[in-house]
Order: sequence, then structure tokens, then C-alpha cells
Amino acid sequence: MAKASTTEVFNCTPEQFYKIIADYEKYNEFLAEVKQCKVLKTEGNRKLVEYSVSVVKSFKYSLWMTENAPTSITWEFASGDVFKTSVGSWKLENEAGKTRATYSVEATFSGFVPGPIANALVSVNLPNMMSSYHKRVKQLYGV
Repeated sequence: MAKASTTEVFNCTPEQFYKIIADYEKYNEFLAEVKQCKVLKTEGNRKLVEYSVSVVKSFKYSLWMTENAPTSITWEFASGDVFKTSVGSWKLENEAGKTRATYSVEATFSGFVPGPIANALVSVNLPNMMSSYHKRVKQLYGV
């Protein structure tokens, strides 16, 4: 199983950051690897979200996102051709008016995926992804 986790402090409130991470259909506007993201179904505080991404290769997968505004979003794998399992979360904490955000993901892959590619899919892109979220905060909230 490939795992990755990182914690960053963002220059906005948890409520503001939550709005960014819960606006799935806008991910392609600021996350380079996301080509398209769409909400397929909503059931209470859960949403079935389909991601079309390009990391090493292009693929699609769907996750059930469970939203607990403004403190967390957790997810679990629904379907797709690359992952066998995927679980993860965003945990948000207020830190003096800023957001301490912890992103964690664990995934297993269907079929054989060489170790370096598995790790690239879950962790190598994390610094770029976090940088993209920092830029999005600055773009939306000017801080």
C-alpha cells in the first residue's frame, strides 16, 4: 500500500479553505493534474465525485467524499481502473486565524504497479499540489 501525508499552514480561515477543497468541480482550474472533476451524486453530506487526472498516465476514478464542514473531508474509493482502494482525508484546524491542514492518503492499485510509479501517484506530486492550494488561497482571498 502506498501512503502519503503532509501538513501545511494556509493564509485563510478553515471555513475559507474548506470552501476550496469542497469545490471539486473547480479543481481543474488550479490543480494541473486534474483534467476534469464532477459530482455524480449527492446523498446527505456525501458526494460521489469522478476525477479525470493525468499523473504519469491519464485515468479516471470515483471517490465518495464525506463532508464535515468546516473541519474535515474524508474519502473512500468507489470505482476506477487504476486504484483497488483509496482512502484519505483533509483535517482542518484553526491556528491563530490561519488553517493548519493535514492531507493524508493511502492507496492500493489494481494489477501490477511498480513501486516507483505507485509512490509517484500518491506522494511525489504532494509538494506541487500543496503549492497549487497556496496559490488558490492567494487568488481567492488575496493573502
